[in-house]
Amino acid sequence: MSKMTKKPKAAKIPRDLTDKDMFRDYVEQETLEEKFVAAEKKEEKRRKEEERLEPPANLARAGLTPEIMDRLGRELLQLKMELFREDIKEYTMQIKHEGKKIVLTPVERGSAK
Repeated sequence: MSKMTKKPKAAKIPRDLTDKDMFRDYVEQETLEEKFVAAEKKEEKRRKEEERLEPPANLARAGLTPEIMDRLGRELLQLKMELFREDIKEYTMQIKHEGKKIVLTPVERGSAK
């Protein structure tokens, strides 16, 4: 006697389905092109929002543009990180006008002037 092996039954494809029914559980994967287009749109939106941001009125009158404010903010953040590395966490800023320069100097709180 020979043993007969059974073939696995293939799933039956339902007939007379509408297009909507055929694609009911289908989820399209995002292509690389779509990812780049979405990233470009997001960057454009961020750029437009950044352009709308303006410095406060008093700073704008002083001639500080959004670009200068951004650069100043970055430099102050860098200074803050350097002070933190030196374990200086409590400080104030001393402002001096020297000729054509304005100098900001961090002064640790509690220290003598």
